[in-house]
Amino acid sequence: MRNRFSLTPAARSALREILLDIAEENPDTAERVRVRFLDRFSELSRSPGTGHYHEELLDRRYRFSNLFSWVICYEWERRPIRVIGIAHGARDLEAWFGSGDGD
Repeated sequence: MRNRFSLTPAARSALREILLDIAEENPDTAERVRVRFLDRFSELSRSPGTGHYHEELLDRRYRFSNLFSWVICYEWERRPIRVIGIAHGARDLEAWFGSGDGD
């Protein structure tokens, strides 16, 4: 089955960093988290309106969805959906997404 989502280079890099950080402590957990991210991206592609808006961060073309302690930002009206960023929820999301780091 073909992916119904794409990741920007920034999102791909963020995911890679998340998984590498986890793998340092527990490679099995990193693999489980990787699968959960891919499952979430697929879920979002099947129900692209899922998630919530943060108009203070980005306009309504973007939705946000949480997975564990991370926030996934994606363009929900695109086909395939495009994940533009993944950030830890403890980050200053306004600085992260408002700076264009997600593109």
